[in-house]
Amino acid sequence: MMDTPAKTQLPIPPYFNAQNVAVVWRVPYQQRAEEAREWAKKHDIKPASEDKSCIWLLLIDVQNTFCIPEFELFVGGKSGAGAVDDNVRLCEFIYHNLGVITKIIPTMDTHTAMQIFHPIFWVNQAGEHPTPSATSITPEDIEKGIWKVNPGVAYSLGYDYELLEKHAYHYVKQLSQDGKYPLTVWSYHSMLGGIGHALVSAVEEAVFFHCIARHSQTQFEIKGNNPLTENYSVLRPEVLESFDKRPFAQKNTRLIQQLLEFDAVIVAGQAKSHCVAWTIDDLLTEIQQINPNLAKKVYLLEDCTSPVVVPGVVDYTEAADAAFERFAAAGMQLVKSTELFL
Repeated sequence: MMDTPAKTQLPIPPYFNAQNVAVVWRVPYQQRAEEAREWAKKHDIKPASEDKSCIWLLLIDVQNTFCIPEFELFVGGKSGAGAVDDNVRLCEFIYHNLGVITKIIPTMDTHTAMQIFHPIFWVNQAGEHPTPSATSITPEDIEKGIWKVNPGVAYSLGYDYELLEKHAYHYVKQLSQDGKYPLTVWSYHSMLGGIGHALVSAVEEAVFFHCIARHSQTQFEIKGNNPLTENYSVLRPEVLESFDKRPFAQKNTRLIQQLLEFDAVIVAGQAKSHCVAWTIDDLLTEIQQINPNLAKKVYLLEDCTSPVVVPGVVDYTEAADAAFERFAAAGMQLVKSTELFL
């Protein structure tokens, strides 16, 4: 448990409706702002600036594209309703602990069409694009000519085609050498300017309510907009250097430094097997380089995250659970959103 004294959980505001977590709607900002001010007054909720301990809630990609059933990459988990159920618990957790969460940091997976993990980036000899979510591209696939970079993408992005081909081949080889997942071709998702990019409405509402009630500006972190690399983790992209050893992407050193100065950081979001696991893994790497004891200040809300499961295609449940077991063995704490650990 945390060193700070446990506090009584706050009630959930009457406007919250768990049935609305699975749908998209407009948050009535002004109304919620007025209610948040009254809520803070009624329950004696102090501004975050008065917190004696800095407790951060890191929300990984709680966006429509991953969390609404009819959207592109809905994370259903084993139950088929994973992300929806996760977000009901997440909203309730935010409201219950409104008075002690100092800052909320939502990460925003942010993409355009022509990125290395989207279908248009690749073509076969017939000019066809790979089937999303069912295609992984390996170095052998490129060597055999099964998949190659789409020349039209090189032109549109302003890259020399031969150099882009060299980068793509280096990229998939580097993933293999680093023990990363193979390059998966995903459905177009988290598209910048699209509704899938937005936070889940119920979560956005809870985050906004926290911002006003605690006088704590929400810190949004954009990730994933580099066309030449995946970016599961908010702390660093999958590959940092091109085939010629030149850097083409950077770690999020600012956020890393912030997280290393926490009193406690709580992690939730989607998907447990990908963006959540990779972010935690990168945070653990940074912690172990400085002070392994800091790991005990990281709390993983294991009932507010689900793995990628595509029935009949792929199931990352075991990989996700194994990652969380490794994080726990390193000192991080696996907790339920309903536990009184704040």
